[in-house]
Amino acid sequence: MTPLSLALSLLLQAAPASPAAPSDAAAEQKAWHAQRMERLKADDGWLTLVGLHWLEEGDTSLGASPGNTLQLPEGAPAALGTVTRRGKQVRFTPKPGVAVKVAGKPFAGGPLRPDSEGAPDVVEVGTLRFHVISRGERLGLRVRDTASAARRTFQPIPLFTYDPAWRVEARLEKGQGPTTVAVPNVLGSVEQMKSPGTLVFQFQGKEYRLVPVVEEGDDSLFLIFADQTNRKDSYGAGRFLYAPLPVDGKTVLDFNRATNPPCAFTRFATCPLPPRTNRLAVRVEAGEKRPVGH
Repeated sequence: MTPLSLALSLLLQAAPASPAAPSDAAAEQKAWHAQRMERLKADDGWLTLVGLHWLEEGDTSLGASPGNTLQLPEGAPAALGTVTRRGKQVRFTPKPGVAVKVAGKPFAGGPLRPDSEGAPDVVEVGTLRFHVISRGERLGLRVRDTASAARRTFQPIPLFTYDPAWRVEARLEKGQGPTTVAVPNVLGSVEQMKSPGTLVFQFQGKEYRLVPVVEEGDDSLFLIFADQTNRKDSYGAGRFLYAPLPVDGKTVLDFNRATNPPCAFTRFATCPLPPRTNRLAVRVEAGEKRPVGH
């Protein structure tokens, strides 16, 4: 699993279910959003992120003391240990006498697997967790605290009123040969991602188009889109939406399940942004609104 697909699975875990009867849709919406709230508040949810530190070549000292290269939150050991980068390889060496774990077992030190190689090695000490992320040529340490203030003070995300009109059928227009789309991100870089084509749908008699992306091994389409509710009513940088893979060239886009990206909850996420093709000239009054306090 790639870093982006791992992040997305942590965010939503699954694409929307197959089409439901209208009478069941609102109830399913409520249950889906309750599960999403629990996912955000989980130990490995976005609300526990408290740091992201890009690693330079050589040693990076970790600890709560101000003398460390990477100062950890209060409650961490004053000197936790040293992370060493050599090219694309990262090792962690705990300070003598500091007990840390990886996968629930005592860890005396050694190489750390990044998220680009599947599930990363997560180092645990007290309420703190950290692991290595890979973003292009960058390697970084993503730090979590299961006792974070964001997790403790989290308020439910407001939703637009459920609107069955925003559950639309879309047809897939395939491109000629392999297709990619340029997807920017908050780091200022652009990634070329695979796309099966363009999704075309209608709302209130007008036609709209969105370009989804798909990663190898994923069983859904992923859409990063912007619309005219952004900034005032929904998150300014756009929202995310999953859809089932097309059957006979058609799928369902349920904008009632549009979600805020991780960057709406933490400045330590590395979110993709809507490509230029995915800026809708309409107010999508469905799905999640701007989170409280953001």
